[in-house]
Amino acid sequence: MTATDRFIRLADVQDMIGLKDSRIYQMIKAGEFPKPIKLGASSRWSLRAVEAWMSERANAAA
Repeated sequence: MTATDRFIRLADVQDMIGLKDSRIYQMIKAGEFPKPIKLGASSRWSLRAVEAWMSERANAAA
C-alpha cells in the first residue's frame, strides 16, 4: 500500500464498479477481483487495488 492508498468499504467498491456485493464476492472466490483486507469483523479493500483492477479491465476492453 502506498501513502496515497486507503481502505474503502464494500459500499464504496460497489459504487466504483457498479456491481452488487454477491457478484463481487463471486469474483473474489474465482480469483477475478482483489481480496478484501480483514480489519476485525470488517472487510475493506485497497483503493489502489480496486483502481488497478478497473484499469486492467478497461485496457483489456480497448
